[in-house]
Amino acid sequence: MRVAIIRGFGFLVGGVFTLSGCSTRTADRFPDSVSDGLPSEWSASTGKARGLGVDQGWIARFQDPQLILLVEEAMNANPDLKATAERVHRAEAVARLSGAGRAPQVSGQINTLQQKQRFPGFPIKLGSNTAGSYGASLDVTWEPDLWGRVRNSQRAAVAESLAQFQDYMAARASLAGQLAKAWFALGEAGEQIRLAAAAIQVRVKTVASIRERFAAALEGGLASQLRLAETDLASSRASLARWQAERARARRQIELLVGRFPEGIEGQPERLPAAPPVPPAGLPSELLQRRPDIIAAERRYAAAGNRRSAARAARFPSFSLTGRAGTSTGDLEDVLDVGLGIWSVAGQVVQPLIAGGRLREEERIAGYDETIALRELQGAVLKAFAEVEQALVAEQFYAKRESAVADSARSAREAAEASILDFADGAVDALTLLAAQDRQVQTAFQLVTLRRLRLENRVNLHLALGGDFRVRASP
Repeated sequence: MRVAIIRGFGFLVGGVFTLSGCSTRTADRFPDSVSDGLPSEWSASTGKARGLGVDQGWIARFQDPQLILLVEEAMNANPDLKATAERVHRAEAVARLSGAGRAPQVSGQINTLQQKQRFPGFPIKLGSNTAGSYGASLDVTWEPDLWGRVRNSQRAAVAESLAQFQDYMAARASLAGQLAKAWFALGEAGEQIRLAAAAIQVRVKTVASIRERFAAALEGGLASQLRLAETDLASSRASLARWQAERARARRQIELLVGRFPEGIEGQPERLPAAPPVPPAGLPSELLQRRPDIIAAERRYAAAGNRRSAARAARFPSFSLTGRAGTSTGDLEDVLDVGLGIWSVAGQVVQPLIAGGRLREEERIAGYDETIALRELQGAVLKAFAEVEQALVAEQFYAKRESAVADSARSAREAAEASILDFADGAVDALTLLAAQDRQVQTAFQLVTLRRLRLENRVNLHLALGGDFRVRASP
């Protein structure tokens, strides 16, 4: 499976970068309106920005072999990703086709003609004559691309194919990120189910204890307290059903992402993994070279500029040369006799004079398209920088929140354990016991959810920083 991934990925890379030699503009030539004014470091980063690149082994950093296998399966079987790969192949074919007009067009022709002519007369019929004509020729047509119309059209097509390839890279990374998030959601559901089941066990015992006191008319056995205990038990059972439904949903979402029919996979994470170290953010300027959506937007801007140049060149005269060499004879066996050869050479110049303003408007439309592509590129850059900053900020606060909630959950657990003993000794009433148990359950649920949110934000940070990923980390 892994070999298939590498071969397929290598085929796409090789095909696209073979075409990239036809383009004169590369992805590192951003307009000044985009590249000027970039920050020198991330405002939300805690360390000094350095050109460290990005962590491309982030899937393996979660240390979950099942997740690695699922990502490998998705890279091979996800139909949406396959469709995106086919769009890359199609764009490559369009780019190759767009350059066909720059080469001479050669065609061969064989013709035959049988003709019969009658010679009527009055009052005497004079007869008829039958004649045959055979010929073979080689025709050559060439339109010199003096103004670069075809050349710029080809460059635009190549730039579009490179943009499609970057769309594939973005879809590939996004699929891995979606699968990781769904896997973490499945892990959270598993942990929450265990917590809900444990809470049910504790609350069943609490309801029984309060009911005994209520039946014996002892202090701490009031009817209202019994009803509150039964309410908490019912809430725990509802939470269990809710997380069981979430687990089923996450399982089917995972199957959909890996390209399987949703039947309900059996495997699931034993628990949520610990958050790995924060990846290096690198220099902000490096983001322009790593984010596939930015590179794709830049390539589409380059394509729009080339199309505008092609539209401008269409207003200039076009030149064409045609040539023919062949034979013409009345006998079929002499059709290849070079002694009966004929040839011709012709040239043509066409200058558009009146086209109803079509050529001028086409150039103007192409100019608008170039401006639109520039604005979309600017928007993609701003969005990318915002996503990185938001993920970096969220990482800091998720870490602080997880630490604080972990302390709260530990204290709540200790308080609940102490309240059980105090209630048994009659030192506290049932309300104190119920409040302590509810706080323990809620903080435990909250801690698991925060751990999952932090892992999802870590995935967001990797995606925001751009770059590709390796499913298995290098040794």
